[in-house]
Amino acid sequence: MADAPASGRAPGGDLRNYILVTAAYWADTVADGAGRILVLFFFYQLGYSPFELAAIFALYEVFGILTNLTGGFVAARLGLKATLFSGLTIQVLALLMLGLVPEAWLVVPLVMVSQALSGIAKDLTKMSSKSAVKLVVPEDSESSLFRWVAILTGSKNALKGVGFFVGGLLLTVVGFQAAMLLLAGLVLTALITTAVLMHGGLGTVDPKARFRHMFSQSSSVNALAAARICLFAARDVWFVVGLPVYLRTELEWSFWEVGTFLAVWVIGYGIVQASAPSLLQRRQKAGAPPPDGRIATWLALVLAAFPALIAVALTADFDPQTVLVIGLIAFGLVFAMNSAVHSYLILSYSEADRVSMNVGFYYMANAGGRLVGTILSGLLYQLYGIEGCLWASALLLLTAGLLSIRLPRAPIPVPLPG
Repeated sequence: MADAPASGRAPGGDLRNYILVTAAYWADTVADGAGRILVLFFFYQLGYSPFELAAIFALYEVFGILTNLTGGFVAARLGLKATLFSGLTIQVLALLMLGLVPEAWLVVPLVMVSQALSGIAKDLTKMSSKSAVKLVVPEDSESSLFRWVAILTGSKNALKGVGFFVGGLLLTVVGFQAAMLLLAGLVLTALITTAVLMHGGLGTVDPKARFRHMFSQSSSVNALAAARICLFAARDVWFVVGLPVYLRTELEWSFWEVGTFLAVWVIGYGIVQASAPSLLQRRQKAGAPPPDGRIATWLALVLAAFPALIAVALTADFDPQTVLVIGLIAFGLVFAMNSAVHSYLILSYSEADRVSMNVGFYYMANAGGRLVGTILSGLLYQLYGIEGCLWASALLLLTAGLLSIRLPRAPIPVPLPG
């Protein structure tokens, strides 16, 4: 059956399919988060350095960039349904690679390949789910669009935190390879359920779409993508490798404690992100428009203060556990709101017939930021400790704020075609 056309108000089938896509995305998110924490702790136990741990995840981020670059084009030509099912299938294969091979084969090259496949899978699934939001929001309803995007993005991050918790738990209870097989079963169940229950297609198919169109972006989209690179590099430069290794080695937390702490933080971050529309509206007069580039700018500049203050406090020999817990809570609150505003703006700037390409381009920038942050996290922690990671985070956030100055000072409502 041909993919259903987008319209001012999405037909009921689009809402049904969107629910299925979101559920599949949630399952993939839990598996992806659990898989990353499993790989991190497994190789830490084998004695790998912080930079070597970061290198293991390099292909995950590199292929995330490539997937978002090409995935938007593929979705425009074949539809979001094709990218969703491809993503889930690849995730199952990536997890089975680590769950079924002999333990002696669990060496860095194999794990890097598996992580590359996981990066492809995660971004194909994410792009499909987030692009589908545009298909179910009523025409000219920018406030509704912001709420839907915030809920989806927040729930994803909360479930990624659940994945961290699940990964730490499975590593403790059943071991590395059995855990990977259980996660593969979770994603496979989501794939089969979605394939059986989904009716028709998802979104429109544009046979005239060309790969070069991926780069034909507006200045607003380009500025937002550049700010996004810096925003996520600023988070991952201390969160991916530096923070968990610091908690384990310097503060002597157990794997279970580190995984639980990271899980609680990411879950809380996701809850705040899902609540961002309500939190922002309380600061505005009734009937005020949705957030614009000015809000994104101020959030980034305010956020830059937190890693700098944490670094100063650690250097001044304040209790590191207290400093990190309080600092992470404050950082997470503002970061979640900034990220939610970004996720709303990319859809607000996108026409309905280009939404998958724009979202793909935007998340290519997102993956680029994660790649930069991941590599710097291992390198800077090894050279300068957690303080070096934190100062780099502050600098990146200042850059994100300066780039956000170029964003429009009012939302750009783009009506869906009738």
